[in-house]
Amino acid sequence: MNRATEPPAGDQPGSPIVRDYPLSAAILAIGHGQRSLAASLLGGLGLFPGQELLLMQLWDQDGLSQKSLGAPQRLDHSTVAKSVRRLEAAGLITRSRSATDGRVTLVFLTDAGRALRGPVTEAWSRLQETVAAGLTDEEQDEFTRLARKILDGMDRAGLEAPQTP
Repeated sequence: MNRATEPPAGDQPGSPIVRDYPLSAAILAIGHGQRSLAASLLGGLGLFPGQELLLMQLWDQDGLSQKSLGAPQRLDHSTVAKSVRRLEAAGLITRSRSATDGRVTLVFLTDAGRALRGPVTEAWSRLQETVAAGLTDEEQDEFTRLARKILDGMDRAGLEAPQTP
């Protein structure tokens, strides 16, 4: 078995998805592993996985529209809406209608939301160190380049996550 068809560590070699679709299987395993690790690092902060991504967007630019919050991570509207409701219930953000367009909901950090910046940044630094531990800087750059190429191909094919009702 050559490297291109070797299953990711921990995957079952006899699994049909690993055997027949090794690239997709590797992507799934990486995504699942990254999400699980992020959840364990962020669990003590009271955040559900993915909520920190929305907070990161707001730390960069507070007052974004709810619609634009999920765009960088390609999150569907219902996922963003659910996360925003949870973040608001936790007192980390507030929502208000745009003064210029009543159809647009703007999202703002509260002091409690701003206070999580340090702990979340630390958690993501640890996450980055963990996932990159076995890779050289050049391999990290190459992986990032290839991952972006895969995403670009998916965009060109028009393959998007289905919208949940």
